[in-house]
Amino acid sequence: MKTIRALIFDLDGVITDTAEYHYLAWKRLADEEGIPFTREDNEALRGVSRRGSLDRMLKGRPIDEETAQAWMTRKNHYYVGYLDKITPADLLPGVQQLLDEAKRLGLLVSIGSASKNAKLVLNKLGLGAAFDAIGDGYSVVNTKPAPDLFIWVAGRLDVYPPQAIVIEDAEAGIDAARQGGFLTVGIGASTANCADIHYDDVASIVLVDVLNRLAAD
Repeated sequence: MKTIRALIFDLDGVITDTAEYHYLAWKRLADEEGIPFTREDNEALRGVSRRGSLDRMLKGRPIDEETAQAWMTRKNHYYVGYLDKITPADLLPGVQQLLDEAKRLGLLVSIGSASKNAKLVLNKLGLGAAFDAIGDGYSVVNTKPAPDLFIWVAGRLDVYPPQAIVIEDAEAGIDAARQGGFLTVGIGASTANCADIHYDDVASIVLVDVLNRLAAD
């Protein structure tokens, strides 16, 4: 039987849903630069770093590094502007209950997000002090789908990867977690066929059942 000591949550799509704000920011940049960009294109950016997202948006279109940095700065400026609208009411259903249950069971809780705005978002949600460790886009060089971010968070928690469950809504995040040797819970349609356990949403998670199933595997 495995000993499970920690949960590592993705942020966007798991704790709160800022996907619409990301879409609006990328769409604004794309429109300004004459690049076709749809909501379907935006779905491919879930769980991917800012630079990785830019590369996917460009779809092979060449860009020099100085321009790439300037465009990412503009996109982030637009995105941060949209974040002003976030309040604790934007916490996704079931999240607070899941965090409370994890604490009751003595589990460590943490964030593993590719976003460089993760701490800002958590503060706006009223969760700035709720986690034992926060890994974000500044924590490692290689973000998802590389496993480095989750490994960094596990190190901060002083747990081994097989002792931690990663909760993700993006296939790239599940792939990163599995590469790192973590247990996985997938949220939403994109993770249905790649996670150890899958739920439609966070509110559907029964933590005791998850622990029992993954500890026994």
